[in-house]
Amino acid sequence: MSKILVLYYSSYGHIEEMAYAMAAGARLSAANVDVKRVPETVPAAMAEGAGYKLDQEAPIATVEELEAYDAIIIGTGTRFGRMSSQMASFLDQAGGLWARGALNGKVGAAFTSTATQHGGQETTLFSIITNLLHFGMTIVGLPYSHAGQMSVDEIVGGAPYGATTVAGTDGSRRPSDVDLDGARHQGEIVARTANRLFD
Repeated sequence: MSKILVLYYSSYGHIEEMAYAMAAGARLSAANVDVKRVPETVPAAMAEGAGYKLDQEAPIATVEELEAYDAIIIGTGTRFGRMSSQMASFLDQAGGLWARGALNGKVGAAFTSTATQHGGQETTLFSIITNLLHFGMTIVGLPYSHAGQMSVDEIVGGAPYGATTVAGTDGSRRPSDVDLDGARHQGEIVARTANRLFD
């Protein structure tokens, strides 16, 4: 049974919801899954004033524990077409793991959220994937076996590079059933891949 970490940063809860869907999908393939988040770097008063969701249940991850996992799935909302500074700061601290090759050959995947349909979902996924490739990880995306991402009947997230959702400019749109199905599907594929590599 592979050991999988869903590691996320979520300001308003959209990515948090996607993270738990990703974990549920991974558990369908009999993986041992932990959901953790990276530390908030915005001052508390500013985060409260901006309406950040600060009561998230997931424990805070440490960089040192990343090497204990067979697969790491990383999710964060977009910031101007790239990953959030909170996630970037966390990953920037993994130089020691990179230098030792501690993540070489492990499985990696990405998911994200944007305010609009054209707000940089794919570039944000690639900003995460770029880090994972530098760590030597094998990337798993969201294949078109998740047919929901091709729908034009409603606003849907999803890309072959990873699961996504659209939050709306005021953050009022929650991940749809299609978006959550995409996250579960990608999580299941990550777990199946890790199980085959690390059995």
